[in-house]
Amino acid sequence: MSVLRPLRHEDLDALVVLQREAAVVALGHIFPQETHPFPTVEVRERWALELEDPGIRCHVVVVDGELSGFAATRGDELLHFGTALGTWGSGLAGDVHDEVVGTLRAEGYGSAWLRVFEENQRAIRFYEKRGWVAAQGRSTSLFPPHPVLCRYELVLG
Repeated sequence: MSVLRPLRHEDLDALVVLQREAAVVALGHIFPQETHPFPTVEVRERWALELEDPGIRCHVVVVDGELSGFAATRGDELLHFGTALGTWGSGLAGDVHDEVVGTLRAEGYGSAWLRVFEENQRAIRFYEKRGWVAAQGRSTSLFPPHPVLCRYELVLG
């Protein structure tokens, strides 16, 4: 059973609150909140632009009528992915991951890729447990202090 549905404009405020809450906990060591607080306005604006981009598929995760996560893809790229802080450890993220990957596979992609912060060991463990492997390619975040992002790939065949 699908837990994903398309993102709607009326979801944006709640989505950004959910994303900020989880990011502050998961990424606080990368983006210290005293010096690099979560860029709420910029993230909301980015989601609004991506929602209008026909090349990006934006989804929210809804469980029991409550917004519980998000996922976005651009072609074969897993662009954004996360679940609400209160769902961590529940298995929801694994279910959502599998649904997103299944959709990419059904669309005919033979592989997928994503970028993850080099210092986000929790996310790296999550992805590696599901078969993602480190690949060539590094970049930096658009947001200060511009931490390193590593490329990971997953064979879908």
